[in-house]
Amino acid sequence: MDTIFDTKHLYRTYFKMALPVVLGLVVTLIYNLADTFFIAQTKDTALIAGVSVCSPVFTTLMAFGNIYGQGGSSLISRLLGQNDLEGTKRVSSFCFYIAIATGVVLAILMMAFCSPLLTLLGTDSDTFSHARNYYSVLAICAPIIVLSFIHSNLVRCEGLASQSMIGSALGTVINIILDPILISVFHMGSLGAAIATVIGYLCSDLYFIGLLHKKSHCLSISFGYCKVSLEEVKQILGVGITAALTNLMQSLTVIVLNQFLLSYGSDRIAAMGIVLKINMIVQLVMTGFAFGAVPLFGYLYGAKLHGELKKLIRFCISFLIVIALVLTIVLCVKSAFFMKIFVQDSEMITLGSQMLRWQAISSVFVGIVLLCTVLFQATGKIIPSFLLSISRQGVVFLVVLLIFSALFGYNGILMTQQLPMC
Repeated sequence: MDTIFDTKHLYRTYFKMALPVVLGLVVTLIYNLADTFFIAQTKDTALIAGVSVCSPVFTTLMAFGNIYGQGGSSLISRLLGQNDLEGTKRVSSFCFYIAIATGVVLAILMMAFCSPLLTLLGTDSDTFSHARNYYSVLAICAPIIVLSFIHSNLVRCEGLASQSMIGSALGTVINIILDPILISVFHMGSLGAAIATVIGYLCSDLYFIGLLHKKSHCLSISFGYCKVSLEEVKQILGVGITAALTNLMQSLTVIVLNQFLLSYGSDRIAAMGIVLKINMIVQLVMTGFAFGAVPLFGYLYGAKLHGELKKLIRFCISFLIVIALVLTIVLCVKSAFFMKIFVQDSEMITLGSQMLRWQAISSVFVGIVLLCTVLFQATGKIIPSFLLSISRQGVVFLVVLLIFSALFGYNGILMTQQLPMC
């Protein structure tokens, strides 16, 4: 197994694994920013807000994909540390087919409850039709989107981090090409943005399927291998669900924020939608450097190399703190600059700049919490991972939001996002 991870040069191996993950996640961000950017060029506030309120839909689908992608990668990493190649093939095949089945169920449920869910997301009479067009395409194509998060995670366990990044980048490039064509040339608005997104994900799925056939020695999508024990299912779901809770809590955060901002006008919701995606640059960089270590954490834990594991943890904490401080300063100082990339309206730039500064200032704490969370996930520690997942943007956030919005109104809503991170 030394051919997969070089444990004698831990830091070099870590960056070899983490940097492609960071780049892949930034590519994923560009994927989503592309929709926001090209929609924003229409200067239609209702259209911008309609697409923005659907952000939790994408995050929720990603969360379900991460149940099997991150839950499976945690188990596969440990199996590789134990040199159990038969087990890695069974787990990877199970994750592939259960992801498709989950996507189908989600598609049915999301379409059945389309109107009430759109109301819950924060639509009004001006934004409903735009949001419905975007939402419907994502819902119908849920199996494609959910599946895309499986092998982008699993192939990294085998050391194919660069290939994982390429798969994500492929979908992004196609999305960026199609967005202006469908949105502006064919005047399809939010419908065109959603179609471009789905086509991009479909191309990524096809790339990863081809990659497994050509280069993988440890993973499989053969239905014959789709046999896992009850204990393996518990490990996949136990780790995966706690990982997915992070994404679901983010969706809950956006939904609740939109509901609280709704009384202040759709321009606030539109500005927050843009701000959340800009701030996601920091979040995804931090996530990439944290999650990039998961295969290595799991491998070292499975191989019982505890000294090397502790050494890597200490290095990752220090590194993430430095990165977080640098990115926070950049976003706070250049908040107006980043808003101007998407909108030219001076009022929205002012609103968004204030929001962005509040969003950015807790990044150091986010990095530490993320690293602890993924460490627990990689080593199969389900309960500690679960507690961190529901606390950071879940229970604590809701309590603080209720108190601060009552005490400080609109500014209290903006301040709330930071305290759960700390």
